[in-house]
Amino acid sequence: MITRNVVKKNYYSDSVTLMLLSSRIAKMDGVKEAAVMMATEHNKELMMRSGLLLPEAKTATPNDMIIAVTAEDEKSVEAALQTVEEYFAEEGKSQASFEDEMVITRTQDTAVRTLPGANLALISVPGRYAANEASKALDNNLHVLLFSDNVTLEEEKELKEKGAAKGLLMMGPDCGTAIINGVGLGFANSVRRGPIGLVAAAGTGLQEVTCLIDKLGGGISQGIGTGGRDVKAAIGGTMMLMGLKALAADPATRVIVLISKPPEDAVLVSLSEALKSVAKPVVTCFLGARVDVAGENVYPVRTLQEAALKAVELSGLAGDNVANFIIPDNLLQQTAAVEAGRFSGQQKYLRGLYSGGTLCSEAIYVLEPLIGNIYSNVAPAAQYLLSDPETSKEHTLIDMGEDYFTDGRPHPMIDPSYRAERLRREALDPETAVILLDVLIGYGSHADPAGALVPAIVEAKEEAAAAGRYLSVVASVCGTPGDPQDLAQQEEKLREAGVILMPSNAQAALLAATIIKSCSNTR
Repeated sequence: MITRNVVKKNYYSDSVTLMLLSSRIAKMDGVKEAAVMMATEHNKELMMRSGLLLPEAKTATPNDMIIAVTAEDEKSVEAALQTVEEYFAEEGKSQASFEDEMVITRTQDTAVRTLPGANLALISVPGRYAANEASKALDNNLHVLLFSDNVTLEEEKELKEKGAAKGLLMMGPDCGTAIINGVGLGFANSVRRGPIGLVAAAGTGLQEVTCLIDKLGGGISQGIGTGGRDVKAAIGGTMMLMGLKALAADPATRVIVLISKPPEDAVLVSLSEALKSVAKPVVTCFLGARVDVAGENVYPVRTLQEAALKAVELSGLAGDNVANFIIPDNLLQQTAAVEAGRFSGQQKYLRGLYSGGTLCSEAIYVLEPLIGNIYSNVAPAAQYLLSDPETSKEHTLIDMGEDYFTDGRPHPMIDPSYRAERLRREALDPETAVILLDVLIGYGSHADPAGALVPAIVEAKEEAAAAGRYLSVVASVCGTPGDPQDLAQQEEKLREAGVILMPSNAQAALLAATIIKSCSNTR
């Protein structure tokens, strides 16, 4: 085998383009492994672990691009490198052609003049420019969805105070999902319209609840994202409070849902005070909060699933779907007993690999009372935070959308390849019994996330069987029949690979816990 590295100095391309290019050349004849990445420290570490990084490329900086290829012979290496060069040359021509045919504006002021009816700006630029661009948009009287991260708390506070003063939504930074007037922004799903409005400081939490409401027969009026830090005392819940007020006044909204990880105390106090003047029923889901808000029309719940069920119930739109949604306990126990009966003596641990950070947190809160402590890179208790996110310990759940894994790489909702690789590694551990997964579909997500995971699932199950073990894989799919990837097709692919599917993330976690408990009880 021959490994070659080429470093392109001061050459930038976005992570999604590089992911697609890496996948393309990795499939070429004679190529064993390939990666085209920006030379961040994390990416260089990943290349080094896979044997792709050569000594001469270790000094590359984050402003540089590394092309790394391992192939059977020199001819295959050269063909792969030539393909990369041709790709970028063609990309340059395509961009020039695109700009010739389309009206491209270089500044916000020009864009506003070009589209005088626009009232919202979606901003996704490197963090060092993001706050300035968001401020300009607010000055142009535009609501803002700020997808970018790496914005300071001070900048966020200033932006949100400006937005609130002008009566403009300032969603973000790091706001990945919103549904405004029926239009999905960022990672959103195709859901029916209806009387339930949501404000969420949790992107995949918003996705899960809106998709479950859709499954249960309900519909969405608005889905306002705030960015996860909005509920910190330093920000004061500015956008959550503004969103609550807007939905309280919206005649199309009959039920309101608030979603976040635990708000800090000062924000809880502000929310409690604001809820006193809201006449509509409000469902609150503050995952893992020790203290909740209270009020005559306030309904605190523990999980995203409970939030969807309660919201649909309060909206009066609950149909037959609700009765069939919760898997009966006897069927849960039977399924768990069958799965646990197939394990070998060593198998006892649960490993969860999540693309949705809020879904990972929800699963931890479901699992811990049932099977004990969960190690994680997002553990709520410091003593269970993993020192190395690459290495699992006992029961472990990993949020693979966390910054450590997305530094210089696409989010796992866009590129599932690294999660598939981690799944294979977890399955090799002779103590692993259950793999727990989420699969998120919808706008912006990978075109076939289930299909991208299935080869790794099948391979993991086959390798476990060859070693005299059985691997149980449990998952849920967050999505709707209207999503581009087709919910039914995604679920069918997973079932054919031997995955046990549950109707929600919370029920998937519950089944995983029941299997682990059944495994313990049989010994």
